[in-house]
Amino acid sequence: MAKKQQAEKELQAKEAEFQGAILKQEKEVFESEADLVLIEEIKAKTLSIPEEFDWDADEKGFVSYSKEERERLESLYSDTFHAVEQGEIVTGTVVAISNKDVVLNIGFKSDGLVSLSEFRDNPDLKIGDTVDVYVEAAEDANGQLILSRKRARTQKSWEYINESLENDWIINGFVKSRTKGGLIVEIMGIEAFLPGSQIDIKPIRDYDIYVGKTMEFKVVKINHEFKNVVVSHKILIENDLENQKTEIVSKLEKGQVLEGMVKNITDFGVFIDLGGVDGLLHITDISWGRIEHPREVLQLEQKLNVVVLDFDDDKKRIALGLKQLTPHPWESLDTNLQIGTRVKGKIVTVADYGAFLEIIPGVEGLIHVSEMSWSQNLRSPQEFMKVGDEVEAQVLTIDRDDRKMSLGIKQLTPDPWLQVAARYPIGSKHKAVVKNMTGFGVFVEIEEGIDGLIHISDLSWSKKVNHPNEFTKIGAELDVVVLELDVDARKLSLGHKQLEENPWDTFSTIFTTDSIHQGTILKTAEKGSIIALPYGVEGYAPSKQLMKEDGTSLKLDDVADFKVIEFNKDSKRIVVSHTRIWEEEKVEVETEEKEKKKTEAKSAAKAVKKVKESVEKSTLGDIDALAQLKEQMDKDAK
Repeated sequence: MAKKQQAEKELQAKEAEFQGAILKQEKEVFESEADLVLIEEIKAKTLSIPEEFDWDADEKGFVSYSKEERERLESLYSDTFHAVEQGEIVTGTVVAISNKDVVLNIGFKSDGLVSLSEFRDNPDLKIGDTVDVYVEAAEDANGQLILSRKRARTQKSWEYINESLENDWIINGFVKSRTKGGLIVEIMGIEAFLPGSQIDIKPIRDYDIYVGKTMEFKVVKINHEFKNVVVSHKILIENDLENQKTEIVSKLEKGQVLEGMVKNITDFGVFIDLGGVDGLLHITDISWGRIEHPREVLQLEQKLNVVVLDFDDDKKRIALGLKQLTPHPWESLDTNLQIGTRVKGKIVTVADYGAFLEIIPGVEGLIHVSEMSWSQNLRSPQEFMKVGDEVEAQVLTIDRDDRKMSLGIKQLTPDPWLQVAARYPIGSKHKAVVKNMTGFGVFVEIEEGIDGLIHISDLSWSKKVNHPNEFTKIGAELDVVVLELDVDARKLSLGHKQLEENPWDTFSTIFTTDSIHQGTILKTAEKGSIIALPYGVEGYAPSKQLMKEDGTSLKLDDVADFKVIEFNKDSKRIVVSHTRIWEEEKVEVETEEKEKKKTEAKSAAKAVKKVKESVEKSTLGDIDALAQLKEQMDKDAK
C-alpha cells in the first residue's frame, strides 16, 4: 500500500514539472514576440526611418568604402589599442579617482577599474600617476576590464624573493609579529617565517624585543607548493663573525689571555664566546676550590678574562681556564702546617673510601675511612659525616710538591686499645651492640673503637645457628664474655653462650640412647628434618626415620614421639627416629608370638610323648578301664 502511494506521489510530481515546463516555454515565446513587436514599433515610429532605407545595403556591398580603405581604417583602429592577456602585469595611468575605485588607462579598448582600498599605502595618489597592475579579467560580464594592484605587487614580490634566493641577495623585511617558535616578517607584502634559532648566534629568550623592527635577512628556503618562505638573520651575523673568527684563530696561542662572554652554562662547564669563536671552560678549571655547578660562580652574559689552555690542530676545540689566572692555593699555604697539626675545614666530597676536607679553597685533604674511628670494623663514611659538615682533623701526611694531604679524625681521641687489657680481661662480662654480621659470626662494639667477634658457634649451647641473623639483628644489644684478647693484633674474641653453664652435661642424662621424647618438626629438607625436643634442644631425624606405621611420612609442624638413636655431647648432636619406635614394637610383638608358639609346641610334644609311654605299658584290662573312665568323663562334661 505504501509503495503504491509513493508511486502516485512521484507521478503527480512529474506531471506538475511537465506543466511548469510548458508554461515557461509559452512565456518565453510570448516575451520574444513582444520584443519583436517593440522593435518593429521602434523602427517604424521612434526612428522614423524612410521607407526607402535599405537595411541590407552593407551585405549587398553598397557602402562608400573600398576594400583597401576598409582594411586601412581597421588597421588604424586596431593599432591604437594594446592586446592584454589574463595574468599579465601591465603599467596603467590614473585617469579618474572615485570614492570607491581608481580608473586606469592601460592602452586597451576600455579602461580598467582597481578598488581604492588597494591604494591605502599611497594616500597621495593623483590623476596622471602610473602604477603596475595585474590583469585579472580582460572583460567581465559587463565588458569591464578588471585589474588588481595588490596581485601585481604580490607577484612581483614573489619574483623578487625567488631571485633573492637564487642570487643570495640581502633583503630588508619588517618584523610584523611573534609566533610559535619564531617571528613573522613582511617582505614586500609577503609574510615569511623567521625561526627563533635563526635570529641570532646566541640563544634568544625574549622574541618581543624584535617586533616592529626593520632588519636585513637572507632567504634560506621557499616552499612553492604552500607558498612558505623561511628567512634568516643569523646567517648574516655568522658571515661577519667568520671573518673575526679567522682572525682570532690565526693568532691563537697557548697561555694567551682573552676576553670573553659566558654564552651557555652546562653541568660540566661553561661555553665562552671569544668574539665569534667558542671555547669550553671546564668546571674543574673554573675555581681552585671544589664547586658542584658552574652557576655557583658564573652567570650568563658575564664578561671575564680567560686563558687558553689547549686547542686541537684545526683550532676548532679550544680549552679555556679561569683559575689559572690566580696563584694556586697550595703556594700560599701556611708553611707552619706540618704533620700533627690540627686543621679545620668543610667536607666537600664523601666517597666509599673516605671524605675530602677543604681547609682553604683549593686545598683539600683526604680522611680515609680507616682514620675516622679506632674501630677495626670498617664502616661507611656516610655514618660519620656528610657534605657541608664542619670537621676538625689532624694532618697525617703532607706532600707540597704533589699537593696531597692525608688527615685523620680518630687521632684527636686517645687510642682505647692502649688500656684494653686492664679494662677487658679474659672472663670479664660486658654489654655490646651488634654492628655487622657475616656467615661465620657477629661483630659487636663494646665501646667506641673497641670491637669484638662472636663466632657463630659461641652464640648458643642448644640451638643450631646456620646464620647469625637467625639469632640476632644489627643494632641489638647482647651480653658477652671475653674469651681471648690479642692487643697487638687488636683482636677480641667474645662469647655469648658462655654466660650460661653447658646444658649438654645435663642433656646427656636426659636424652640417653633409646629414650623416647615428644617432638615437633621445625624444618624439613631433602635428607632430613630438624626436630624441636624438650628443654629447647633440637634434634635431627633422617628422612627415612620419619616414616609412620601407615606408610606415610611426618610433615612440617607434626607432633610425634621420637626415639634417641644417637647422642654426641662434643658435637652437640642428637639423632632421633620416629620409625624406630613402631618398628621395634612390631618386632617385639612378633618375637613374643614366636616364643608363645614355641612354648605351646614344646608342651604338645611332651603330652604326646607321655601318651605314647602310657600306651606301651597298658594291657587289655587297662584299655577297658580307660574306656569306662572316658565314658564317665563324657557324662561329667555333659
